[in-house]
Amino acid sequence: MKLKTTLLTSAALCVATGAVAQEQASESPVAGEPMADEMTIVSWGGAYQDSQLKAYVEPYLEMNPDVSVTWDESSAEAVAQLRAMNEANNLTWDLVDVTAADAMRLCDEGLAMEVDIDDIAAPAPDGTEASEDFGEEMLVSDCFIPQIAYSYTFGYRTDVEEWGDEVPTEICDIFDLETFPGQRSLEKRPINNLEWALMCDGVPQDEIYETLETDEGVDRALAKLDTIKDQTVWWTSGADTPQLLADGEVVFGSSYNGRLFSLIVEQDQPVAMMWDAQSYDLDGWVIPEGLTEEEENRVRDFLWFATDTQRLADQAKYISYGPARASSAPMVGEHAELGVDMAPHMPTNPDNASNAFVQNYEWWADYRDDLDSRFQSWLAQ
Repeated sequence: MKLKTTLLTSAALCVATGAVAQEQASESPVAGEPMADEMTIVSWGGAYQDSQLKAYVEPYLEMNPDVSVTWDESSAEAVAQLRAMNEANNLTWDLVDVTAADAMRLCDEGLAMEVDIDDIAAPAPDGTEASEDFGEEMLVSDCFIPQIAYSYTFGYRTDVEEWGDEVPTEICDIFDLETFPGQRSLEKRPINNLEWALMCDGVPQDEIYETLETDEGVDRALAKLDTIKDQTVWWTSGADTPQLLADGEVVFGSSYNGRLFSLIVEQDQPVAMMWDAQSYDLDGWVIPEGLTEEEENRVRDFLWFATDTQRLADQAKYISYGPARASSAPMVGEHAELGVDMAPHMPTNPDNASNAFVQNYEWWADYRDDLDSRFQSWLAQ
């Protein structure tokens, strides 16, 4: 649980305001080298991708007007697509935003470049090397370039008449169809769903992954999910649950906390957040293996800029995700456009994190393919 402690410390720092914006930390190590004049960046779409665009892509392009960026919103399928590109010897991506577990899988398979974080990312403003500024808890893979900490959590409609005065406050309320009737939405993959199901079937948090290593444990999790299966809409895009909640098609749904922040705060929908048993995860960049020297130089030049202290702090001004650098946290204050204090909306805020859990990234990197297959088979039954 070391990661959880580190994130909470950063959250406390996020309350600070008024930090002075700083210029790019230093010139990138590849400045002056031949570089490609275009990049294809892969991300997740929606509010998160928009925060990346505003915080560092647009400023980078202002500094480099001859460069063009194309977005691909396929991060959810990054592992499968990079495998296919490698097999076809046809790499079309330059930089890919992935979760920590997917970074591990891609690194293990030789599909992502191993990097020295101190060669990829600028030092902190006080000269602290990037490796120390990010910290070992963020550097979970030799191929992973950290960006943000976020969580999967639940939003619910605040105007459901059938609920009366009842309000969902605990993770197991997802499975309580009597008190909280209505359609739910859950992601169409095993991660988080299996953990939440076991928690609500009486398995202590510290025994969840040990339980899931057995066929009986997976059966137990799926049996719990069976109790709400016919009341569940299965989502595949981060935009799905917010839209389903906004349209009133579901009353309760899992999503990324930043997507729900956008729905609640920016769009002013009648939705609230339920933080209990939120699942922490990390997100960052990987560089695909197989780039030309010019393509790699452009990516390295961009990353030196995009992962510096100021840029990661700027991203947190547009979305409620915690920046991966310790030096960025004190520079995050209010939302850049709404003037809303961002600290209460961070998943790492102590008021939101009392019963959070940290995904076991390495475990999922090892077991993901097998459990994906088993989960999809269960869905088809």
